[in-house]
Amino acid sequence: MLFNMRGEATDEEINHIVARIKECGYEAHLIRGKERTVIGVVGNSGRHRSELEALSSAPGVEDIVKISHPFKLSARSMRPEGSQIDLGRGVIVGGKEVIVAAGPCAVESREQIHDVAARVSKAGAKLLRGGAFKPRTSPYSFQGMGEDGLKLLREAADKNDLLVVTEVMDPSQIEVMLPYVDVMQVGARNMQNYHLLRALGETQKAVLLKRGMSATIEELLLSAEYIMAGGNYKVILCERGIRTFDTYLRNTLDIAAIPVIKGLSHLPIFADPSHGTGRRDKVAPMARAAVAAGADGLIIEVHPDPERALSDGVQSLYPDQFAHLMNEIRAIAPAVGRTIAETRFPVEASR
Repeated sequence: MLFNMRGEATDEEINHIVARIKECGYEAHLIRGKERTVIGVVGNSGRHRSELEALSSAPGVEDIVKISHPFKLSARSMRPEGSQIDLGRGVIVGGKEVIVAAGPCAVESREQIHDVAARVSKAGAKLLRGGAFKPRTSPYSFQGMGEDGLKLLREAADKNDLLVVTEVMDPSQIEVMLPYVDVMQVGARNMQNYHLLRALGETQKAVLLKRGMSATIEELLLSAEYIMAGGNYKVILCERGIRTFDTYLRNTLDIAAIPVIKGLSHLPIFADPSHGTGRRDKVAPMARAAVAAGADGLIIEVHPDPERALSDGVQSLYPDQFAHLMNEIRAIAPAVGRTIAETRFPVEASR
């Protein structure tokens, strides 16, 4: 259930509705949009529902909308104009600009991450991606550098005017990561790790939530609900490919999920063509398609020497390939009313 408040509703009227919702045994989630305020009602108590419905005539209330689908806070009706998430340094996800995150699958050394950061920043990326903690199918594969990797990410990002996005695997890692990270990434394997999602809901750090490899769109949105129900509305969804019967590609990148989610949810959505295909030669075509389909951002693996990468080298672009791709999507974005950041030099070279 949603309470749509009138544009001229006072704080007193809004606070009264919030208080009454809580008195009836439900949670109230207040979302202030550009034109109006919406109050989401969440809970399964069922008590005093008739009292809630009677509030339709309360001062400041425009109307009450009943939501038929199970996801409430992430529903488009909560914020019809769509959410914009300010990551800092002028980077806003969900606005006109398509935001690009790029970097290696894993941080391997200072030289590697600084090289990549400088080159993707010059090409127009706004976020530096790289794993410090790596969930791997085999326990014998490279598992990441841990906190040392986080330090290198932050150092390379700051030097090149980038923000940091990296994967969190367990609630115990959150406190360690907070000083270094701008966006917490929840990987496909953890999309339904509800203990982790609840813990991220208690922070105010932006979360990039990847779709599970066999998850439906509804399941992805319900996972977002876990984070938002804790009070953290800075959630960015990510389509990263689902597992199908085909074996030619690593996964099947569900491009159609982008406009579907845009219709269902106000949350911005990224696409990950690297994991979505698992093949370097297929990353660029899928990235172009994702921008054309309305993606708010891309997350792309880039490595200076993919043949020697400790993880996912086969799907990582060379830096020159990434720069070429950025030029391609700059040509596509205006056709769908979007923009892509221009090529720039690293901070130290422009001063």
